Amino acid sequence: MGSHRMLLLGKLDHTAPTWEALSSIATTTKSDARDRNHFLSQCADGTLDDVTVIVDRAPASFAQAGKFDSTLVNAPPASVRYICHNGVGYDSIDIAACSARGIQVSNCPNVVEDATADAAIFLILATLRGFNNGILAIRDGEWKSAVPPPPLEHGPQVIYHNRNRLPESEADGARYVSFDERLIQSDVLSLNLPLDAKTKYIISTEEFCKMKPGIIIVNTARGGVLDEDALVQALDSGKVLSAGLAVYQQEHNLQPGLLRNPHVCLLPHMDTSTVETKTKMEELTLANARSAVEQERLVTLVPEQQAEQSRPQHL
Repeated sequence: MGSHRMLLLGKLDHTAPTWEALSSIATTTKSDARDRNHFLSQCADGTLDDVTVIVDRAPASFAQAGKFDSTLVNAPPASVRYICHNGVGYDSIDIAACSARGIQVSNCPNVVEDATADAAIFLILATLRGFNNGILAIRDGEWKSAVPPPPLEHGPQVIYHNRNRLPESEADGARYVSFDERLIQSDVLSLNLPLDAKTKYIISTEEFCKMKPGIIIVNTARGGVLDEDALVQALDSGKVLSAGLAVYQQEHNLQPGLLRNPHVCLLPHMDTSTVETKTKMEELTLANARSAVEQERLVTLVPEQQAEQSRPQHL
C-alpha cells in the first residue's frame, strides 16, 4: 500500500468522524490555502510534495483552489494520483488533463437523485400552475391569482431521450423517442444530463424553434446545457410559457432577462440541499479516498476514464 497523504480542499460539513478515521491508513491534511494563488504557490514550493490523494470538497474548495482547469491540474506534484470530487457534476475538472497526467477522478453519482427529483417536480408544478406569479403578487401586496394555463390535450405521458435506451423494466412506462421527437412532442421539457463539450448549449435557438408554442422548460442539470440568452428570447416571444431553473450559466451573476420575468421560477442551486444527500455525497467522496489508498482504485471513477480503461491496449 505504501505511504499516502490526503489533502482536503474545502470543509466537510457532515462527515468529520469519517475523515478522522482515514488517519489510520494515511496522513490527513486540511488545506490552509487562502486562495487559488496561495494554493498554486504551495504546489510549487514543495509544501504538497508527498500528497497522493486530493479530496475536493466542492463547492467549498473553490475558495481555496478554484476549478481544476488545466493550469490547476498540472500544478500539484507528481505524487498526486487521485482527485475525489464531492459532486455528481464534474465540469469544474479538466478530465482530459487529469488523464494525461495519470490522475484518476471520482464523482458522486446516484446519491443525489432523490433530492434532485424533488426539486424538478417542484419546479414542474410551479411552472405549470404559475405559482411564482402568485408568490410575487402577494409580496407586492396584491391578492389575486392568475388564470392557470389551459389543460394539456392529453393525459400525462412521459417520453424520454437518453444516450442509451433503457430496459423496459427501468423505463417504468416512459417511451423512448429521438432527440428531435422529444423537442417536438414535449409540453414540459425537463433537462437531466451532464455538462460536457457535447452537451453545452444542447438547448438553444434552433432547438426552441422545433418546440410547441407554450412549452415549459425545467433545468436541474447544469446551467451550461441551456443557452440562457436563447431562453430569454423564447420567453419574451411567448414560445416558452414559463421556466423553472435551479442551475445557471453563471451563478451569482444571473441573466437579467431571467430575473425580470415573473414566469421564471428560480432556485439558488439548492436541489441537492438536504442533510441526507449532502452526507451521502461526502461519505461517497471519502469512500473513494479510502479505496484509492487501500485498493489503488476509485469506487466511482468518472465515465470518461472508465471508457479509457476498457479500451484494448495495443502493443
